[in-house]
Amino acid sequence: MPCKDQELTFDALCQKLKECIQIETFNQDTLKTLSLYNSATGYNNAAGILADKNYFPGIDIVRFGENISVIHKRATFDNLSILAGYEKVSEVFKDYYQYEEVQGAERKKAEKIPETAFREAIANALIHRAWDVESQIKVSMFDDRIEIISPGGLPSGITEDEYLSGKLSVLRNRNLANVFYRLGFVEIFGTGIIRIKQLYKEGLKQPDFEVSENAIKIVLPVFEKNLNLTEDERKVYKILSKTMLKSISEIAPCAPFGKSKTTQLLKEMGKKGVVKIEGRGRGTKYVIK
Repeated sequence: MPCKDQELTFDALCQKLKECIQIETFNQDTLKTLSLYNSATGYNNAAGILADKNYFPGIDIVRFGENISVIHKRATFDNLSILAGYEKVSEVFKDYYQYEEVQGAERKKAEKIPETAFREAIANALIHRAWDVESQIKVSMFDDRIEIISPGGLPSGITEDEYLSGKLSVLRNRNLANVFYRLGFVEIFGTGIIRIKQLYKEGLKQPDFEVSENAIKIVLPVFEKNLNLTEDERKVYKILSKTMLKSISEIAPCAPFGKSKTTQLLKEMGKKGVVKIEGRGRGTKYVIK
């Protein structure tokens, strides 16, 4: 569809084309090649969404503290190129979920959540959302997870099972997907969900995907490596990770087995380095290491 604003600039798009695929010449022919401009109708809505200034909803990002009543940071990236919004929200991610570890004489970057998974989820939200819905993409950042909610459910012609398994890809916004594909931000053949799952393959907690009629929600948990926990140990770990319970008298009632077995499982998890055991006797406390 033709964009209602035909006075557009594309500095962000031009810069990304130079950085990612070394295109030095940027002109109207470039926009035609990307299916963003037509001589008869001018710029289309995909061009408007990629333009430096526009009227389209963007991304609302909130960084919470220990609960949703505590907000550490809030930022809204509206009415700008989705390429700029994509980079800005990635900077907020790095500030919150990446840090440096000193190993000997070297400093190494570490991350609580895989950056590649986060970028994939944001890129998919941008190119697959319903742009005729006047709502922002919601990004909620917590200590233990990130939740990304994209306006618009699945496009017609694809089921929830096909979406989650990657069996079938239906592009709602083909021109946007094409630009993100050319820049190397996504794989155009609908492999986003599969790539996110693969990045968590060795993780104790797995990403979650919720599909409703009007929205798609992706939850990326903090990555914790699976240290060969048994099925029963996983159940205890799940209890510890979701509650503030620390003593065996608090933990055992929530477990599907008796107090003695729960205690034994906690001791085994302590040997594996997953659980930290503090104190002795009745004062013993168990916390995730």
